[in-house]
Formats: sequence, structure tokens, C-alpha cells
Amino acid sequence: MARETLKTLFHPFESGTVEPVAGPVLFLGAEAGYRLPEGFSDDLAAVQPFRSHYAALERAGASVSPEAGEGRYSATLILLTKHRGENENRVAEALEKTVPGGLIVIAGSKEDGVQSMRKRLGKMFADLEAMPKYHGVALWFTRPGDVSEAVAAFTHPTVEIDGRFTTVPGLFSHDRVDEGSRILAERLPEDFAGLAADFGAGWGYLSAMLAEKAPRTVGIDLYEADWRALERAKANLAAVSPATRFFWQDLASEPVKNRYDLIIMNPPFHTGKAAEPSLGKALVKAAANALKPGGRLLLVANRGLPYEDVLVENCKKSGEDYRNARFKLLWGVK
Repeated sequence: MARETLKTLFHPFESGTVEPVAGPVLFLGAEAGYRLPEGFSDDLAAVQPFRSHYAALERAGASVSPEAGEGRYSATLILLTKHRGENENRVAEALEKTVPGGLIVIAGSKEDGVQSMRKRLGKMFADLEAMPKYHGVALWFTRPGDVSEAVAAFTHPTVEIDGRFTTVPGLFSHDRVDEGSRILAERLPEDFAGLAADFGAGWGYLSAMLAEKAPRTVGIDLYEADWRALERAKANLAAVSPATRFFWQDLASEPVKNRYDLIIMNPPFHTGKAAEPSLGKALVKAAANALKPGGRLLLVANRGLPYEDVLVENCKKSGEDYRNARFKLLWGVK
């Protein structure tokens, strides 16, 4: 079901409060399910880095890319997320890519931080207007001629971790190595010498640790649903040996064509704030199905997540190697 804030975003146009945009429009954080108001430009460039949302937009016939191009736009729409740094980076991008005098429209819910965004924008743009609707708030203002100060204020640069990795706001564990991933990294097999994959690879930490601990690894394939995380992983693993390949893929719905001797993973289990164990289960099943006969799956998970049954159903052997107050390490052999 489409997010209600999609309706919030277009309500200023639907209600006649704001005139429809005629020229090319950039839509940052686009999701499927929106309906363009009457008279609104159909020259809309949707940007969505998450593979599942991207695929839904493609199925709906949208012109969609995982990142914005270099073009300039008559207007920019932004659908807020729950990550403040990501939202503010998108505002900075909108300011840079919208023509002077162009319209910037933003929508989100209280959980997305729309009220704090409203306060920040109100201090910088005197013409900011707001309209609450559908349990969210739409904000809009005109892009001024000089946006250098505002762009600097809203831009969040890349983050450096452990002196060797870089990430960006909005990614999972963007400011530190996740504790579960570190626990798994400490227990990766040093004698591994086959073809490996990292499912839900994020910005590449586990793959980098495997390459470091098991130098006889033939190759590592990284699978990740977030385009931005995969781009960071490419940068973070640019200098490692063995060879790496990168797949922008929704493992819960898109089949894996290759087969592996080892798969490592710290599977995601959240959509927004709500825990959805079914997501992690789908990825664990996909990993088990992508193993060669005798191949091994190693995964870390929060203690309460019920992945053991999936391993029993899809592997010849399975078990647990480690447990602490928060995490457990599980394994399966095909």
C-alpha cells in the first residue's frame, strides 16, 4: 500500500493551493503509488536507491534511476525518510539541481522529522509555507538565486569509520561498525579458499574482513538492495584482493544465479521502525538456496529472531556457534 505521505506531497497541487509544475521535475525518494494532479508535468525523473521500491516504480511505468543525473529541474519533490542526515542531504541536492525561482516541495510525517525540518527551513527561506494533510505535512518554498549557504548547512559529508571505510547518512550503521557484524567478523574462517558471497553486504565491512582473514578466498560477490550502500562498498573494497563483484539486488524477490562455497550475512529485519522477521527469513532462505552442495552459511542475528527453522528446512545440518546478551551466530551446511 502506498504511503499516505505520497498524498500529502501532492495535496498542495490537488487542492489548487499551488499551481501545477509545467517543466521537468525531480522526485527524490520517490515511491510507487502516487497520482499526478491534473495539469502536472509528466516529465518527472524519479530517484529511488532501494531496489524493491525502484522495481515497483518501474512496474508502474515511471522513469526511475537509483541516483539523480546532472540535469536542472523546474521543481523538486522530496519524500522524507526516518533518517535526518539523508533528508537534509536531499534538501541540499534539491537546492543544487532546481533552477532559481523553481519550486521545492517536501512531505513527511512526524516520525520522519517533518516538524524539525519545517523549523530549519523556516529560518532560511522566508517564503516557506506548510499544509497538513493525511497525517503528514507538506512544505514548499521557492529556490532563491544564491543557495551556497543553505547547501553548506544541509550537506552531510561522508563518514569515516576505523580509518579505512567511508559511509553516508541513511545507510545501516552509517556511523560505526554494527556490533553483530563485528562479532561475525571475529569468527570468519581463516582457512577458507573458495568462492564467497556477502548477502545484504551494506557498505562492505564483512567482505573486507573476509578478504583480510582468508587471503586464499577465490572471490567475493556482494549483494545489496541499497544502491548507495553498494557504491560505498565498491569504494571501500577497491584495493582488496581477492576479486569482488557487486550486485544491486532485492534478495527477497530476485533469484540469485550463482552458487557459493560460503555465504556470510547480517540480514536486515526492519522495514522502517517495525521489525519484520519475514524479511530476514526470506534472505536466509535465499542464501541457503545459493549454496553449493557442502557449502556453508554463516550469519549473525539478534537473539530473538527465529531463523533456526529456516536453516533446518533448507540445510542438511545447522546449529549455533556463539551467543551473548544480544546476538547469536548461526550456521548451516547445504
